[in-house]
Amino acid sequence: MSLMKYFYYLFLFTIIQNGEIFAQKQLKDLSKPNILYILTDDQGYHDVSYYGTKDIRTPNIDKIATSGMRFDNFYANSTVCSPTRAAILTGRYQDRVGVPGVIRTYEEDNWGYLDPKATLLPTELKRVGYNTAIIGKWHLGLESPNIPTDRGFDFFHGWLGDMMDDYWKHRRHDINYMRLNDKIIDPKGHATDLFTNWSVDYIKNQAKSEQPFFLYLAYNAPHFPVQPPKEWLNKVLKREKNIDSTRAKLVAFIEHMDQGIGKVISALKETGEYENTIIVFTSDNGGHLPSKANNGPLRDGKQSMYEGGLKVPTCISWPGKIKPGTISTNNWMTMDIYPTLLEIAGTVPKDEIEGQSLLNELNGTKFNVDSERSYYFVRREGGTWYGGQPIYAIRKGEWKLLQNSPYQQYELYNLSVDPLEQNNLIEQEPEKYKELNSILMKHIQVGGRVPWQKSH
Repeated sequence: MSLMKYFYYLFLFTIIQNGEIFAQKQLKDLSKPNILYILTDDQGYHDVSYYGTKDIRTPNIDKIATSGMRFDNFYANSTVCSPTRAAILTGRYQDRVGVPGVIRTYEEDNWGYLDPKATLLPTELKRVGYNTAIIGKWHLGLESPNIPTDRGFDFFHGWLGDMMDDYWKHRRHDINYMRLNDKIIDPKGHATDLFTNWSVDYIKNQAKSEQPFFLYLAYNAPHFPVQPPKEWLNKVLKREKNIDSTRAKLVAFIEHMDQGIGKVISALKETGEYENTIIVFTSDNGGHLPSKANNGPLRDGKQSMYEGGLKVPTCISWPGKIKPGTISTNNWMTMDIYPTLLEIAGTVPKDEIEGQSLLNELNGTKFNVDSERSYYFVRREGGTWYGGQPIYAIRKGEWKLLQNSPYQQYELYNLSVDPLEQNNLIEQEPEKYKELNSILMKHIQVGGRVPWQKSH
């Protein structure tokens, strides 16, 4: 073969090879979208600047909202961490998968056990070709069969337990819960930065794959202890001259996390994956008031069944699919994201679930909101305030029945005229109380069939 022919054939081979790579890339771009699910911990309803909160700046979270849809009446499934996370990953009410309360290290203070038979979101997505990863906080079990790689995640790089006692030391009760899959690791650095950097690395690696990915990025921040890097706190103190010192730390903590979210989204853009990625942003419950969280005008905060404990900042973007700058005022719950993502991925839930897809709302399709739907909330806890008993709330239409201690009488509010829950109508509306209580009891009976402790 002459040298000229050799180079000619080499040229043709290169053209064909590059063409195949281009075609494969095009195939990936036109197939199922990647999913980036960002969950923050205890972020208040108005602790985002897209609501006009004057002392905080969250440009990257704001960008998700302005480039997609903002949800103004989005409810977390519970007032605390583990139950809402169970709802995220199962599409079910948390007590129906064995997690009515917080999963903790010590048995005497543990109030949940994730049902090993429940089908989790990553398992469903793997069935239709997704690579699946969790980076950050798991908080749904500390041992097999309830660790991430047992429950459908191909890859886990993060924190197995509940809260961190220190964001630099990464310990809880002097136990190291940092993991790379099932291996104990001891990385250096602020946990928020670690989770951000690991997510960037994952996205860059997945850009080489022909399969779509599901990345569940669950930050521990801004859960207490509120520990922003010093430079971020100094920036807030310099900018906000009269800010309360406790509030300043929380603002800096959230702004530091927001920058991390920006880096993750930049990685999507740099790898060409952004246009084919749906981004979900939400929090697991209302903001922690002792940390000076801002839940807007809503009553109370984390741990409470009032609106401030349940409503969370939520937005979803999907380039070319969701009209930018749209706002939903309909009621939705954390567990509704599950069937939504499965519908987008072209599949349906294997199990019976309570979550309802909101894809029609994302698409701008006209649909009738289910006026008969009831929104049910439960949390079980220990201590003298709860005594190991659960508390409940239920919303149907504009009416809401709730309790914040199992030893207190229920309260009844009409949210259409009393959104701040100031006027308890339990005495004036006995028939409405009876109606909601009847629905609530049926929910309790169904949830009561599922064990929430590991059998020995």
